[in-house]
Amino acid sequence: MTSLAPTLEAFFTERLYRQRQASPHTIRGYRDSFRLLLDFAHRETGKAPSQLDLADLDAPLIGAFLDHLEHERHNSVRTRNTRMAAIRSLMQFASYREPAHAAVIQRVLAIPDKRTRRAVVSYLSGAEIDALVAAPDRTCWIGRRDHALLVVAIQTGLRVSELTALRRRDVVVGPGAHVRCHGKGRKDRATPLTGHTIAVLKPWMAERGGSDDDAVFPTRRGGPLSPDSVGDLVDRYVAVARESCSDWSAQRVTPHTLRHSAAMQLLEAGVETSVIALWLGHEHMQTTQIYLHGDLSMKQRALDRTAPPNTPPGRYRPPDSLMAFLEGL
Repeated sequence: MTSLAPTLEAFFTERLYRQRQASPHTIRGYRDSFRLLLDFAHRETGKAPSQLDLADLDAPLIGAFLDHLEHERHNSVRTRNTRMAAIRSLMQFASYREPAHAAVIQRVLAIPDKRTRRAVVSYLSGAEIDALVAAPDRTCWIGRRDHALLVVAIQTGLRVSELTALRRRDVVVGPGAHVRCHGKGRKDRATPLTGHTIAVLKPWMAERGGSDDDAVFPTRRGGPLSPDSVGDLVDRYVAVARESCSDWSAQRVTPHTLRHSAAMQLLEAGVETSVIALWLGHEHMQTTQIYLHGDLSMKQRALDRTAPPNTPPGRYRPPDSLMAFLEGL
């Protein structure tokens, strides 16, 4: 066994699990990154993953792997940078355990991230939200479940992983109605519910039944929905909503678009960005600034308050009525 295998195992068991206490989501992301890297290195070098050495993961191979992600797997630049962050974290850990490979490690660490273009955030308008929420067929059990899920997602702005992880004990529909979730970065937060959401959730929770540990939005077999299943149901109902909403303009709608829509509703209601950051569970307020760029109505209001060019200073005074009459002839 070469230096790579024990270093990679120690990286997961010592650094991620014991020292950083990384979340399961982070562990899965790093695991997938290294599975892709080792499979690529195996094809390039002909060595089995357990026989690879740290020296095999040099800068040219890592660079070729990143190009493979973008051009052959058609990953986005953001995904490419995420995979590189996992590799960089491993190499920083390896620099203390394997000083003999310091030169190789430093050349890998010198590989920069690619800059990404930040697109304007997409979200649903009020009419589009109404059409989407009305799309499920509420005469059947699946339709009532999906209707409740869409209402909760759009009002609370929960991430799809937070939605699928909701248990009955996390939902309070009595006085002080709210939902609790354990979100990204191991942060717990509670989000209040509106009267409309409570009116939808109460009958659904009664119909759902089950124990406190059961999923709020289950499959037919009773287990929690997967994130992919939520994406599929959103696609299905978006197709229905497009046909019923003549003003539909949103192009691609994902479960995360519902989170954006919740944030934009708060912003349009005049809620401060610091409160929106707390509502969404953002680590930094800078993350919330993307919604300011997406709100054209706010920009229009700012434009309306500005004076046109070549406007003389001073307060506006209406013209004399007699002079205005003569000028209008």
